[in-house]
Amino acid sequence: MVYTLVLLLLTAVAFALNKWRSDIVALCAVIALLLGGILTPAEALAGFSNPIIIMMAGLFIVGGGVFQTGLAKMVGSKLMGLAGKSETGLFVLVMLVTAFIGAFVSNTGTVALMLPIVVSMATESKQNASRLLMPLAFASSMGGMLTLIGTPPNLVISEVLQEAGFGKLSFFSFLPVGIVCIVVGVVVLLPLTRWFLSRKGEARRSKAKGKSLTSLVKEYRLADNVCRFDIDSNSLLVGKTIGQLDIHNRYGLTVMEIRAEKGKKSKLTRDISQTMATADVRIKAGESIVVSGNEAGINRFAHDYNLHISSSHDLDFYHIGLAEIVLLKQSKFVGMRLSDSGFRSKFSINVLAVRRGKEYIRENLAELKMHAGDVLLVQGTWANIGRLSNDEDYWVVLGQPLAEASRVVLDYKAPVAAAIMLLMIVLMVFDFIPVAPVTAVLIASVLMILTGCFRNVEAAYKTINWESIVLIAAMMPMSTALEKTGASTMVSSLLVDNLGTFGPIVLLAGIYFTTSLLTLFISNTATAVLMSPIALASAINAGVSPVPMLFAVALAASMCFASPFSTPPNALVMKAGQYTFMEYVKVGLPLQIIMGLVMVIVLPLVFPF
Repeated sequence: MVYTLVLLLLTAVAFALNKWRSDIVALCAVIALLLGGILTPAEALAGFSNPIIIMMAGLFIVGGGVFQTGLAKMVGSKLMGLAGKSETGLFVLVMLVTAFIGAFVSNTGTVALMLPIVVSMATESKQNASRLLMPLAFASSMGGMLTLIGTPPNLVISEVLQEAGFGKLSFFSFLPVGIVCIVVGVVVLLPLTRWFLSRKGEARRSKAKGKSLTSLVKEYRLADNVCRFDIDSNSLLVGKTIGQLDIHNRYGLTVMEIRAEKGKKSKLTRDISQTMATADVRIKAGESIVVSGNEAGINRFAHDYNLHISSSHDLDFYHIGLAEIVLLKQSKFVGMRLSDSGFRSKFSINVLAVRRGKEYIRENLAELKMHAGDVLLVQGTWANIGRLSNDEDYWVVLGQPLAEASRVVLDYKAPVAAAIMLLMIVLMVFDFIPVAPVTAVLIASVLMILTGCFRNVEAAYKTINWESIVLIAAMMPMSTALEKTGASTMVSSLLVDNLGTFGPIVLLAGIYFTTSLLTLFISNTATAVLMSPIALASAINAGVSPVPMLFAVALAASMCFASPFSTPPNALVMKAGQYTFMEYVKVGLPLQIIMGLVMVIVLPLVFPF
């Protein structure tokens, strides 16, 4: 027991010092429990197979799909209309909406749903996301106190009361205290987040570097030279290959892409594909061809092949992107004409423009001889652009084009992502559907990938925050060690037994803060299971109603804010908000203490002794 408690203390100190990554600290704690013989290998590694961990990983993917398709931005824009430009209004709105959703959906699912939306809202309003994400996690737990199904501890105490003959709690039995929790949370977090979290976002925003795709289009005036033609069955282009057309030599035009759009009339089945115009690509009716060049060439091309200009002239970068490369002095391309360079045949990329000093060259590129220091604006599939970095003996790729690709919104898939998210919520909310929450999340995460809400599977995996996953999975065995050695039972019984003689209010406070303390190290469900019979027996022995005592257990088990690993929602926002362990202590611990003091006063008023 002593070994486990000392190890727990050392782990907490390591988290507080913030000199090492939190997941590494947690793994070291697991290893120490193994070496000390406290846990078996199966017990120590059980956290990595826990449904909560699998669910967290799946929820990261679902949240990534919501963000990648632009659904988060759409919903965020709607909410922004309600909040206006007020930072306080946005803060209160985020907490209220999150709490409402948390009343019916698991707090982990609620955070996964709201996190990309809140980040998008903060970006759009140019406000600090760090000030919103921690309250988001806390609000999801507060919302769980509004209904019977909001969080597992609520169901635990309902079962204990029913078995003890005190009746079963109704669906909205928790509503009065849940409302108090939300009010206290908003009032306390407003100043705490302003004091301790406001500066982080400002520092991060100033670090942003590199040109966005939008800025490249504007800088090189690409939209001025681009035209898109829809190919119908009457067009003379149908059935011909790009090589046969010889568009570049005949018209001085560059074919940027061939686009095919399916399911235009159906939002759920709509799909867009973009293909680079290699010589062997054969043009089909129903596709679009996007070209760049001078107006005279574009008009002759349209006339010769009976083409109709598309109503849409927007440049999209779903599958094809842009990047800048700088030719080095020793490059073999220096002094070579662009038409002889083989950029298209060897690297499958187009050169759309050249920046030479302050001059931007967009016309007659084929005859242009390249100079050292020229900046070439190239276009190609994101995979081919990524491969340009393999040839940096010839050039240097500016910025991080693949990072920019990850920010391209697949907005035509937003309705699909919304349908998948709705399906997941329905499966998780309604008990008559025989699907476990973790199964619902796995179904949703796989559907996000299969339906094309991500550019590829790798993009989906990149959305998973492995530091948070490992942190929670590695800390779960600590609760097993505390229970196995008897430390948790000893602490709870000792505190409650010694306070029982000082009256029901003191006993209630003892039960609440003992539960609150244990929840820092043990899951809220396990803590509720442990403390419920102790609270019931203590109330009966004291001759008072056990209802307020058991409500204290449920509330304290869920209102745990002082550490990132006490609840999955806290861990989910840790990386996105770039929080340290001590920031959870600075913001979460005062809230946890104030919430406890308020509940000790409110519970006897709502549920008399």
